[in-house]
Amino acid sequence: MGGETQTRPTGATYPKFSAGPVGQQIHSIYKDRLGQFTGGGQYAGKNLLAAMDEGRASGEEHVKLSVYSPPDLSRPTFKEATSHEFKPTKVGESFGPSWSTHWFKVQLKVPSNLLEKEQIELHWDANNEGLVWTEDGEPLQGLTGGGERVEWVLPTSFRDGKDHTFYIEMACNKMFGNADSDTIQPPNPNHYFQLHEADIVAVNPEARALFVDFWIIGDAAREFSEDSWESHEALQVCNAIMDVFIAAHGSQESILEGRKIARKYIGDDVDSAKVYDTDKEAIVYAVGHCHIDTCWLWPWAETKRKIARSWSNQCDLMDRYPEHRFACSQAQQYKWLEKLYPALYDRVKAKVKKGTFQPIGGSWVEHDTNMPSGESLVRQFLYGQRFFESHFGERCTTFWLPDTFGYSSQLPQLCRLAGMSRFFTQKLSWNNINNFPHTTFNWISLDGSQVLCHMAPSNTYTADAHFGDVKRSVSQHKSMDQDNTSLLIFGKGDGGGGPTFQHLEKLRRCRGMSDKVGLLPRVTMGVSVEDFFARLEKKAEEGTKFVTWYGELYFELHRGTYTTQANNKWNNRKSEILLHDIEYLSTLATIKDSSYKYPKEDIDDMWENILLCQFHDCLPGSSIEMCYDDSNELYAKVFETGEKCLKDALSTLGFSRHEASKRSLTAINTLPWPRAEIMKVPGATTSKKSDYAMVKGNQGVANVEALSDSAKSIASIKEIKKGVFQLSNNHYMVEVEAGTITSLIDLSVNREIIAKGGKANQLVIFDDKPLYWQAWDVEVYHLNSREELPSGHSEIAEQGPHRVSLVTETKISAESWVKTTISLAASIEDQPSYVEMASEVEWRESMKFLKVEFPVDIVNTEASYETQYGLIRRPTHYNTSWDMAKFEVCCHKWADLSENGYGVSVLNDSKYGFAICGNMMRLSLLRAPKAPDAHADMGRHHIRYAILPHAGPLDSRTVRTAYNFNHPMKFYASTSSLAATSSLLSAITLHGSPALILDTIKRGEDDEDVSRGEFSKRKGKSVILRVYESLGGKARGVVKSTLDVKGVWKTNLLEDDEGELKFAGGEMEIELRPFEVATFRLQLVTTEKQWGHGSVEWL
Repeated sequence: MGGETQTRPTGATYPKFSAGPVGQQIHSIYKDRLGQFTGGGQYAGKNLLAAMDEGRASGEEHVKLSVYSPPDLSRPTFKEATSHEFKPTKVGESFGPSWSTHWFKVQLKVPSNLLEKEQIELHWDANNEGLVWTEDGEPLQGLTGGGERVEWVLPTSFRDGKDHTFYIEMACNKMFGNADSDTIQPPNPNHYFQLHEADIVAVNPEARALFVDFWIIGDAAREFSEDSWESHEALQVCNAIMDVFIAAHGSQESILEGRKIARKYIGDDVDSAKVYDTDKEAIVYAVGHCHIDTCWLWPWAETKRKIARSWSNQCDLMDRYPEHRFACSQAQQYKWLEKLYPALYDRVKAKVKKGTFQPIGGSWVEHDTNMPSGESLVRQFLYGQRFFESHFGERCTTFWLPDTFGYSSQLPQLCRLAGMSRFFTQKLSWNNINNFPHTTFNWISLDGSQVLCHMAPSNTYTADAHFGDVKRSVSQHKSMDQDNTSLLIFGKGDGGGGPTFQHLEKLRRCRGMSDKVGLLPRVTMGVSVEDFFARLEKKAEEGTKFVTWYGELYFELHRGTYTTQANNKWNNRKSEILLHDIEYLSTLATIKDSSYKYPKEDIDDMWENILLCQFHDCLPGSSIEMCYDDSNELYAKVFETGEKCLKDALSTLGFSRHEASKRSLTAINTLPWPRAEIMKVPGATTSKKSDYAMVKGNQGVANVEALSDSAKSIASIKEIKKGVFQLSNNHYMVEVEAGTITSLIDLSVNREIIAKGGKANQLVIFDDKPLYWQAWDVEVYHLNSREELPSGHSEIAEQGPHRVSLVTETKISAESWVKTTISLAASIEDQPSYVEMASEVEWRESMKFLKVEFPVDIVNTEASYETQYGLIRRPTHYNTSWDMAKFEVCCHKWADLSENGYGVSVLNDSKYGFAICGNMMRLSLLRAPKAPDAHADMGRHHIRYAILPHAGPLDSRTVRTAYNFNHPMKFYASTSSLAATSSLLSAITLHGSPALILDTIKRGEDDEDVSRGEFSKRKGKSVILRVYESLGGKARGVVKSTLDVKGVWKTNLLEDDEGELKFAGGEMEIELRPFEVATFRLQLVTTEKQWGHGSVEWL
């Protein structure tokens, strides 16, 4: 008993003796090994790349090529091109020069040994862009070149062993233009492209799939934390795949086995959209996008072709990948597609109806938001939303600006008024000083309006759908306390292209990995940007309090764009003013004469051209020279058409340009307040008494009174000592020495305006070499290179008594100079007075920055700058890095520095860059970058600016004077009574708070006599008024009208009625909150009031 034992079996799986030593993996070595499996270089013939094809065919027997090369860099249509003779060509030949087009006729025959292969493609690569067309002229798919998107999947009908013909349109430019090396350098006009591949390729689909499997699992090994199980396991899986492949000498069986091994890590469903059909919650919403810069490193004509290439690609991918959703902005681009590629447009429209191709953005283009006027921002939305609704049946609800250089403070209000409550961008991730602190937040406008904003935490709008992009969508998310979801916007962009099949394949594997092993954030597809935002808005409704950001989203980079390409900015400002006047006068002309046709088509064409030129690489000045040749041509067309429209409207109103006479002068004031100004009579060259007149009047017709030398108010000038001149009127005494203002005394309060020892109107020049982006950037260190420009001789140009002026020449360099005229007009009793500077500049510098300085005796830690529909206050100090980052900012017509009881405003007529540091006010004038336009700003410039001191706080005096400075009245000669016309031109007026600005008078978009048929016509005539509060306080006013008004409605920007208002006795009371923008529609009675027909001739 006892001592008995029972042996338990230990199993045969664990051996008793060691088979030999086994070492621990050196992870760094095994990770580095992974590159051997899919990389090029010395192992390419032995790794997976060698197994990617199952067969190839090339040469004339299978791919016969002929070419037509259009002359003179022309871009003919398919029909035009294919009507010409095609000449034989072959692989190895080169085509050019830059920007030329070459049409290839491709006669293709698939060899018998490839006919049964699973997937057959044409691989075409000349390192430039191309577009595949059917023999019947239907665009099929774009080609990128340079190894990217070089494949076109051959149709099933080509698998018959017979000859098939199609065409390829070659564009002699790369995706990012034609620079030789550095992308942003000016393009080389003589670039040639060699066609080095035109092959029929039978692809090995399993090898291609394994390539993507390995890519994503390898990323997991590299990018997951080294101490995580998931990283270790990924490394083992990848090495196992390599070992199997090597052991079987790269056989097809080893590829299939490698895929089986991969599934252990990424799951079984990665070869189809089924991978997304799980009930596990995803937090990354992947949406395809193709950002196409409407112009940048290529001209507009090439953009139109980029659209066709890029969007046809997406339609093709949607047919192959049912989960693919593609968000696409810019109404202008859709309009170009509809006109130039109608068959492709119909294909896109069908995808929109299906919900896979998703219009977004609501604006005409992805525009700059810093420099366009308030009304221009309104028209971006008005024209954009009307296009999307009329063509696709819906308005956009998300404003989409991923690449614009900062976002002005009134955008949230304008978005809400245009039917959009959501905003997407990512550009502030480029900040080069401070890291923007939020991902998802409420962005608050000056008036308190808000939009829900999301900035993709992947920090890009052109993600390559890498493992890292998905990972960063959470690891860089800054708003996790409120919501953990994010958008991942992926696809080739800037130069177009959009998502590729590789992107979609990678995302499938990322999702499979998340479901199989975890750790990687779960991504989903098949959803829209609107779905993403709708979920966020629902959370807000249910009580989630998203953080807030008030005011502008200032971009801490690209500050030079407020100044670069000065002529383009001048054209923008002047065209905006021209359209203001045309709409005002044409509206009243339709009321006076029913036979006059409101020029809606011309107005639409002009606005669309202006809006196009406000694209975020055009107006800011960051495009190549060809783009400004294009924009100059468009602006010339705007001015030509605008002058014709003005002439027609004025003729109807009783004004004429012909047979001008000086018998009785009058003028037109297109601004909504009384004005009184001393103006030079047309043709005047000297200051004789007959050459100046007092122009005075309310909105509409202004009276012109000749001035005599004995006028009560005069201006005088004298040289008080050698080289020192004194200019004076009843308001100011000004001393000028060497072209600079050394003293400016406000006589009404006996106050010196210029800081002690300071020199106002001092021209200064800076060395201007940013870190990289020449046309875009000016860096803070440029301020260290400040150099004063000494002026030469000064001469009196006008002696008074109505206006005095002094001309000074300043030498900048051997080739550059400035001639500045400082002028002072006789003061007008109840009108602000200012000192005006008009500069003629010959500018031939390189990498220099010209500015003008005004050191003033004012102390404040904040300054005010005009922005759209209001003002914005910014620091004048560098207390924090956020303050210092605003060393150069954007303003519109004025900037102001005020302290309690007194202030100084600086006005301009076409400039946008400004800086106020301490008491130094500095207006930016000209830059001289050499990339991407080597000739940017070279040549002659004319610049006007003024200094406006004011007793008391910043108020409507500055706002109105700046408007007046930019809207000069024009002289006419009258031959009959103007009483009736004068009454009509002032038939709609605004009274009450001077902070209220009646900014726009126009006709209703859908009035029956105006509509172009996009929507149902509204009976009768209506007049649209846009009013805003300009200073930041609640304001009350009264709109008065002598027109026969049937009713008044407050509307949104899209002119949808939102509520009827009381209108009685020809008046309507209004109240606006601080910085509110309000739109009103006056519906007129159908019977027409007869207005007189005075005849006036325009001088």
